[in-house]
Amino acid sequence: MRRQRNVKIVATLGPASSTYEMIRALHEAGADVFRLNMSHGSHEEVRERHRIIRQVERELESPIAILADLQGPKLRVGTFIKGAEELEEGAAFTLDLDEVPGDATRVFLPHPEIFAALTPGSSLLVNDGKIRLRVETCDERHAACVVVAGGTISDRKGVNVPDVVLPLAALSPKDRDDLEFVCQLGVDWLALSFVQRAGDVEEARALADGRAAILSKIEKPAAVEQFEDIMAASDGIMVARGDLGVELPVSAVPPIQKRLVRYCRAAAKPVIVATQMLESMIESPMPTRAEVSDVATAIYEGTDAIMLSAESAAGQYPIEAVQTMDRVATEVENDPTYSQIIAASRSAQGTTVADGIVAAAREIAEKTNIRVICCFTESGTTALLTARERPGVPIIAMTSKRGTARRLCLSWGCNCVMTEELERFKMAVVNAARAARAGGFATKEDQIVVTAGVPFNQPGTTNILRVAPSDERLIYSTDPE
Repeated sequence: MRRQRNVKIVATLGPASSTYEMIRALHEAGADVFRLNMSHGSHEEVRERHRIIRQVERELESPIAILADLQGPKLRVGTFIKGAEELEEGAAFTLDLDEVPGDATRVFLPHPEIFAALTPGSSLLVNDGKIRLRVETCDERHAACVVVAGGTISDRKGVNVPDVVLPLAALSPKDRDDLEFVCQLGVDWLALSFVQRAGDVEEARALADGRAAILSKIEKPAAVEQFEDIMAASDGIMVARGDLGVELPVSAVPPIQKRLVRYCRAAAKPVIVATQMLESMIESPMPTRAEVSDVATAIYEGTDAIMLSAESAAGQYPIEAVQTMDRVATEVENDPTYSQIIAASRSAQGTTVADGIVAAAREIAEKTNIRVICCFTESGTTALLTARERPGVPIIAMTSKRGTARRLCLSWGCNCVMTEELERFKMAVVNAARAARAGGFATKEDQIVVTAGVPFNQPGTTNILRVAPSDERLIYSTDPE
């Protein structure tokens, strides 16, 4: 199913989007990747959504990526005698390990590891940062704080600790169970929450054992500080702006987003910009102008994918939200300024033969009448390198590995096509020509660029480029061997 845009759309499934009819409609409207949020829903509900996605994939013969988003450790206060209390600015308030329900002066915080990491002056944020506390004194069982920003605090509200690295693993016992479940089910990507260091990613990778690619969510200041190490350990990145905007000044989030997108593109690793992109469409069929501009900004920056969360999972207008993203992306990518920005942000990367091949493919395609770049890829690396170039012509990623085709659905510009295993380059060119015509990328009068690695079926061997006609009869006549 060919899209008229290069940026990909990730749609979260939930109560508003769990039926066969809705999931198929979302894919047809433009969703390339479906996100299964493991914070909500039972394993049986996740299993059913997975089954429907694969059914739609078979019926439409269109690879679809499935991303399972692990919850991560949830830090929450305990309960209150009255259910809620009002905290006034300047008041004293204590967090402790006493399980007795709280009042206006204190509350239970069932996380001794937080107390172990706190120091006087540390900040604690409650209820998405609406309440801000500053630690005055602390020990291994309590933290006496002053209320910097007051408000209503109620049962089991979330707690953020922005300025210390917590001695917590990114994977809770629930996450380990969920990880094993979705890997056995057959998802393509695992999104890892609460990442603070590269070791968190390595732990998840060991548990996944090659069954899914690892995508790290950047949602904590520590992850921003350690970003290059985390990116190197990951297969992809999600810029999770919601929690970043809680733990950092909101004014810091846009430059961080821009910087992380640039880093990921240079490293040829897919990156998703996520959270509150079309938030008003949870209840309205029309987005705000500011939301449209936000989506457009991420696309102009060169992100691989943009994501819907509650808009498609629980909103009243999930299909309209996907259609809106699709229209905005198409409009932006047709803007001459977009091409100029992408070209200006392109820089020479890497020194391998594969780097040279994909750069040459892009250069040839843009300076001649080439219609499409067809790259044969086993592991997906060649397609990722080609996508890094952000060529001005479509990319067809051809692979015999269904898992590779699905994972590449998250990558900018990749139109994924399944092909049989090949042994000769001529047959690769023939298959590429057929795929280009079948997908409407080229006619028999057009030329295409084909890249591959010889010998075939060996990852990391991209070493050949050919400009070829898209009519296989001409291929046979010029290369009869």
